[in-house]
Amino acid sequence: MSFRTFILSLSTSFGVAWLAIIVIPYYKMRSLEPVLVEDGDGTNAVYIPKRAGRIADGAEVYAANGCYQCHSQVVRPTYAGNDMFRPDWGGIAGDEERGDTRRETNAFDFEGEKFAHIGVARLGSDLSNLARRVEAIYAKGDDPEKWLYTHLYNPRLKPERRESTCPSFRFLFKVTAVKGNPSADSLPFPVEEGMEVTLTSDARALVSYLLSLKKDQPVPSSLNFSPPSLATP
Repeated sequence: MSFRTFILSLSTSFGVAWLAIIVIPYYKMRSLEPVLVEDGDGTNAVYIPKRAGRIADGAEVYAANGCYQCHSQVVRPTYAGNDMFRPDWGGIAGDEERGDTRRETNAFDFEGEKFAHIGVARLGSDLSNLARRVEAIYAKGDDPEKWLYTHLYNPRLKPERRESTCPSFRFLFKVTAVKGNPSADSLPFPVEEGMEVTLTSDARALVSYLLSLKKDQPVPSSLNFSPPSLATP
């Protein structure tokens, strides 16, 4: 391959990536109109994910601690590289109540957010539907909040997660003296006698935010990826 051909190929690859990652998303998101979806009773409602209160505070904790450096929140559309073959990233294939909820991320999933945490890299898994996975798969019937708190405190506690590269966020917790009975939200980690591991407001906010990550809500068919066409490469 000649140097000229190499430069031309490199320029073409960069141009395609720039078009798919920057130009197309920009034009899709610069002027979003309200989307109507049909409720169970046949009426229409505006599709707006919840982004307020402690969830909004948790998004700031998520950003401040650089979680986006290792995790994305984009189940990529087909034109940018299909992610739908990845188990449960785009929803839950066998949701007990709703069936197959898998779909691609679309611009409306970030409506109302001050900053869209699409991520920098995928050293860890995509978190678009983390809450669904915690509830249906990871916690396995246990309290999803407790599972997330435990994971944040010690990501490698469970034998099946010994290879996790996720850092510990112990600084989001505090060790306090037990006064009477142990606190209801204390974590079962070993500390000196008479002490317990409890939560800070940042830990509560972050977990509230993580439990809000359920980007598999029904959307109009024009925005939805068709599950029957899913295929594992």
